[in-house]
Amino acid sequence: MYVCLCHGVTDREIREAADNGISSMRQLGRELGVGTQCGRCACTAREILRESRTPDYLAMANMLAQPA
Repeated sequence: MYVCLCHGVTDREIREAADNGISSMRQLGRELGVGTQCGRCACTAREILRESRTPDYLAMANMLAQPA
């Protein structure tokens, strides 16, 4: 799903950025431009970023990354 229409950033890209060490909206803005134009995406992007850093999400991502 597109989160930032101004810069064409999806929720997957935000999660990938979080997996690569992005941990704040400031960093996300610098890397992907999220929240730097109109700002309507900031709340949703922040929630996705926060959700991506929770232990439950990380455990699920690690589980899915392992071969069956």
